[in-house]
Amino acid sequence: MVARVWVGITREAQAGDYFAYLNRTRVKEQRAQEGNRGVFVLRRVCGGRAEFVLLSLWESWEAIRKFSRGEIDREVSYPADKDFLLEFDPKVTLYEVLVHP
Repeated sequence: MVARVWVGITREAQAGDYFAYLNRTRVKEQRAQEGNRGVFVLRRVCGGRAEFVLLSLWESWEAIRKFSRGEIDREVSYPADKDFLLEFDPKVTLYEVLVHP
């Protein structure tokens, strides 16, 4: 199993709207992909900003390749990202999952 981690930061005042947007876009699309084993959204609010960590689990590297259109270390962007995100990491971090439930 492989974990795919992406981070985006928005204003604290937009945290609720951004979370709803995440659910309609990234979370929904990833959950619908063959080979996806789950999506977790983590949020930390501090200093007027909300940091979102999107952690998705995949059954294989190939499943991530299909989702990411071949570029496994690049984040898949969405049109309204620019309306919400103060900071956007165009890269994702991938981890081999060694222990899981």
